[in-house]
Amino acid sequence: MTNQTRSKDHKQFYIATANLLNFANPNRIYYENAPAYDNETYDKKVQGITELLAKAHADIIAVQEVWDSQALEAVAVSLGFKPEHVVIPLASNDPNSSYTQGHGAQKTPAVGIISRFEQLETSLLEEVAEKAVIDIPDIGPYRRFNRPPLLLRVNAFGQPITIITAHLKSKRAFFLRDSDGNLLEDMDDPNIRVRAKLRSLCMRAAEAASIRMSIIQRLQHTREPLILLGDMNDVTGSVTTQLMTETGEVNYDKSMRDVALFDAARIQARYGWMKDVAYTHIYQGMPEVIDQLFVSEEFLPDSKFALGQVERVDYFNDHLKWDYADRVTDHGIIRAKIKLFD
Repeated sequence: MTNQTRSKDHKQFYIATANLLNFANPNRIYYENAPAYDNETYDKKVQGITELLAKAHADIIAVQEVWDSQALEAVAVSLGFKPEHVVIPLASNDPNSSYTQGHGAQKTPAVGIISRFEQLETSLLEEVAEKAVIDIPDIGPYRRFNRPPLLLRVNAFGQPITIITAHLKSKRAFFLRDSDGNLLEDMDDPNIRVRAKLRSLCMRAAEAASIRMSIIQRLQHTREPLILLGDMNDVTGSVTTQLMTETGEVNYDKSMRDVALFDAARIQARYGWMKDVAYTHIYQGMPEVIDQLFVSEEFLPDSKFALGQVERVDYFNDHLKWDYADRVTDHGIIRAKIKLFD
């Protein structure tokens, strides 16, 4: 019996998120300072990503850092999906794409979703919500996402569920450059470096706030569940991550459950055993969880509006212990098993 059949019999599914580390077609330049993959390297990348994701047995996979839809489709097919199960508009290799004209992602990689379930709605969050726009030091108003989040609404065994995947601005310092990409600042000046990191933080905060407003619009006074997952580039308790979820507000106002999101790892039915092995990235030698998976109240076990629950959350991160040259990605995979009630 296949994983898909098992899921259908029990109205349960697996959902995962994975940063695929600059996954691009062979023989194409994605960054000017990075070499293109030759055919051998590309084949190794496809095989390695497939082997990692196969262990998750996921029915829905959110992905980040993808440059070409063809590359993602190759992995999807290897995993038993169909090409049409791949949704990644900003990395499309379809010549008819209004976003890319078939050239794949440009300047920065895109996020996408692979889903076995029927697709009910697809949209991109391209513009930062007006109330979330802030001035970035020395740059001005931040009005557009650098990597627009993807929203996909699916039909899971008759239950519509909204999936949002995001890849927020990294903590990496954002130095000023001219139109040709030449540095305008001294990267070795510690005071300038602080200001450059402040720019990155402001960008991530604006993105988080805008995503939050989209979530509120979807959840407020509705009973349709929502899942937010992806590479948030900061830990679960960080200001920017909590800005998206507002989990802590529930402690003071129970009515906030209607629009809050909850860390799947903390509300899972089998919580406890995973806490010492949970990490998805190693930053400056320290393991941390920056790839997140959050669910709405409809998957909260003690909610009177519960439509299902998070059975368990797993982390696939053994490959992060390998030598860097042997890794096909520098992020771990987080996966949740979700059961829908009859």
